[in-house]
Amino acid sequence: MADPLHVELVSADREVWSGEATTVVARTTEGDVGILPAHAPLLGLIADGVVEIRTPGGEVYTAAVSGGFLSIAQNRVSILAEFAELAEDIHLTKARQELERAKAAGENDEEALELIRRAEARIRAAEKVS
Repeated sequence: MADPLHVELVSADREVWSGEATTVVARTTEGDVGILPAHAPLLGLIADGVVEIRTPGGEVYTAAVSGGFLSIAQNRVSILAEFAELAEDIHLTKARQELERAKAAGENDEEALELIRRAEARIRAAEKVS
């Protein structure tokens, strides 16, 4: 078996998750990327969405991410996001309320659109584990 990936998921204010993985799936502005050991080097822009990390022990970690960069080189995957939160830390009811508040703020405002995209990503991540 190939050496596992070393993955670091970091938000602007903290390390969200770090460890070994067999696969990582992330959404970039160019589309979804599935990452396995020995993946070719890649640098991409992270899109608002969900990152899924599968460990050698079969555990699956799901996180909501927003903005930032994805870097892959020599079995190292670095996801440097403006915002990242593990699904297990997301309270689904509160995330849905935040989405409604953001929508009420207006979809023509760029800041409100960012809040809407972030809330939608949080809801998708939380729903994957519930």
